[in-house]
Amino acid sequence: MNLIVAVDNRWGIGKNNNLLFRLPKDMAFFRQTTTGKVVVMGANTFLSLPKGALPNRTTIVLDNSGATHSGTTTVSSVEELFQQLANYNTDDVYVCGGAMVYKLLLPYCAKALITKVQADGQAQVFAPNLDEDSNWQLVESSEQIEDGQYKIVFCTYVNKQILNCVCVHK
Repeated sequence: MNLIVAVDNRWGIGKNNNLLFRLPKDMAFFRQTTTGKVVVMGANTFLSLPKGALPNRTTIVLDNSGATHSGTTTVSSVEELFQQLANYNTDDVYVCGGAMVYKLLLPYCAKALITKVQADGQAQVFAPNLDEDSNWQLVESSEQIEDGQYKIVFCTYVNKQILNCVCVHK
């Protein structure tokens, strides 16, 4: 399983249930990386999507409220999520928000694709800071590029101690 997120320079990811920045190059990267794959998100992240379920992806929403979400598979617990993920190749699974889901599933992810935005987005919610987590190692980073009015760097981290989610592809 993988994690994908854009963070500001304080590892902030959101404010008022929205993204901090509009980044066309990062959005293109997200689309290219996750199209044809499985995306896992929490209910608030799903509800923040302007058009509902993302096209050309299998969307799994973790929501313990009992609600269901159109165009998705909705699960109410981590155990149920792992049962669903057993139907997929875990290399094709991307955790994409929000903060609570990132924190919950981070130990089970093998790789994290982090777009670092060189700005302070005045975030209210934050992703775990992988630079401060000894289980995670930065293995690749792009040159700094301009994306709209911001400078970004695409980074890849690997987890040195992945927890087994018992979600083995059948």
